[in-house]
Amino acid sequence: SGPPSRTPPSQADLDHYAEKFNQSLSLRHFGAHLSFPEGRKVRITLPELRPEHRGGLGSASAVNGLILSAMFDLAIGCSGALVDPSRRCATVQLSMSFERPVTGEGMRVEAEIENKTVSLIFATARVYDGEGRVCARC
Repeated sequence: SGPPSRTPPSQADLDHYAEKFNQSLSLRHFGAHLSFPEGRKVRITLPELRPEHRGGLGSASAVNGLILSAMFDLAIGCSGALVDPSRRCATVQLSMSFERPVTGEGMRVEAEIENKTVSLIFATARVYDGEGRVCARC
């Protein structure tokens, strides 16, 4: 019969959830910003890629995989808020593929729920460079 149906959270509930995360020391340190566009997906933006974000492929221009992994973890982990922002959730597994270096001045990660059960959410995420090209998937 599957999980019980639940009314999706309001945009105001999601905005409040994002506001709390955006005030965290971690997100402020990274320069990242969390949002929930149209209440249907998670978006993490890094509008300014700084030197400490870079170093991937031994390059001063490509974003380091450590940063990409952290942004994937944040996006996938926050996808639970799309179901119920009042419940705590955590990432259980990450599987990532890196397709092209992320270069340029900014980047974003977007995650969407693909499926859910009573206790698990299956989400996918993509990293986009400043030009809007997909650079990595999770």
